[in-house]
Amino acid sequence: MDIIFLKEFRIKTLIGIYPWERKIPQTIELNIEIALPSQQAGKSDRIEDALDYAQVVYRISTMLNQQHFSLLEMLTEKIARLILDEFNSPWVKVSAAKLGVIPGVKQLGICIERSRQ
Repeated sequence: MDIIFLKEFRIKTLIGIYPWERKIPQTIELNIEIALPSQQAGKSDRIEDALDYAQVVYRISTMLNQQHFSLLEMLTEKIARLILDEFNSPWVKVSAAKLGVIPGVKQLGICIERSRQ
């Protein structure tokens, strides 16, 4: 299985259950591993056979700019589903972390793995 990854993708979004979190965007850090639907790009060297990284980043950014999430669990679930459905990936691993929200804790978050049924 060929896997591409996005590491330390930082983006501001509205996330959280507290009233202030519904008004003030917070920076979250995403780390994503995406299984490619085929190995063709490695054989052909053609962009048409590859997964467009920029398009993945764009779609995630668009979603996070348009929605408020109460929990990181839902945010990661939505990102995983987007990648599986829109980019035809057979498997994805998504980690999302809030940065510096609790004193003494650099990151807190969740990591999920999902596959297409």
